[in-house]
Amino acid sequence: MNVHFIAIGGSAMHNLALALHNKGYQVTGSDDTIFEPSKSRLQTKGLLPENFGWFPEKISENLDAIVLGMHAKADNPELLKAQELDLKIYSYPEFLYEQSKHKTRVVIGGSHGKQP
Repeated sequence: MNVHFIAIGGSAMHNLALALHNKGYQVTGSDDTIFEPSKSRLQTKGLLPENFGWFPEKISENLDAIVLGMHAKADNPELLKAQELDLKIYSYPEFLYEQSKHKTRVVIGGSHGKQP
């Protein structure tokens, strides 16, 4: 499966990209800026975009899915190209659902910042 991430550098987005890469998916992505630790983690797996910015030429009919990050605007050139090509575009939660809808899911909430 070929998946392209628009805004791959987000804390959740880059982790999903890494997980899919580890499953053998072909993963590409773009972002206008990527901070640590996402930057190093993507670079280690060869997923860090060569240049920062939005590149509609990265979007083609051979992509099975586009995962759209939260900070991508409606006028994002990659998003517009994906819409023009009528590609399947998912939000992060939609993509997670599609990947797990036939599996047992466990959700843990409220754990951020808690002391033992």
